[in-house]
Parts: sequence; structure tokens; C-alpha cells
Amino acid sequence: MAVVQSQDADIAQDALRDMGMFVTRLPSQGAFLGRRNATLLICSPKIKLPEILQSLKENCRQRIEYISVPLESAPLPMPSPTPITVGGATVFTLDIEYFEEL
Repeated sequence: MAVVQSQDADIAQDALRDMGMFVTRLPSQGAFLGRRNATLLICSPKIKLPEILQSLKENCRQRIEYISVPLESAPLPMPSPTPITVGGATVFTLDIEYFEEL
């Protein structure tokens, strides 16, 4: 299972399908920034995990975005742009006992 930014979801999904992986895409939303993501459910044997991780690394890039954070000591609430790193892929591996495609 991989959570990726919506900007990278199509490319990542296509690359995984080109490798012969079964991929199901679910819409999701990040908690911290509230941005749209995609959760990719990827079904493959364990031996393919290094290839999958490499594909996600190549197709899901990290970005710098800025959020406005109020300055604590300012007399008026003046937002200060703070850079944060977003993107890439967050990957979870799950052992599945049974899988059947109907």
C-alpha cells in the first residue's frame, strides 16, 4: 500500500501497471495539510518489493511548499511563510494470506 500525492498518482499507477502489478487506486486526504492524495493498493509477491519501491522512488517526487504560520511575538497576526517538504511515497507492506481476483 502506498500513499502518494495526487500529482504523482497517475504516473506511479501507470508505471506499476507496466511492471505487471495489480493496482487499485483509492482517493484519500492528508491530515496535516488537508491535501488530496491517492492510496495505491498494490498486489505483488514479496520478491517484487525492491522493484516496486524503486518505481515509486522514481515517480513520486518530494516538493517544498510553504504554509503560513503566525509569528508569536508580532503585535499583529502577521503570517510567516514556513517551508515544509511534502510528497514522495509513504509505503506500508502487509502480508496477505489469500488473494483472489474475480
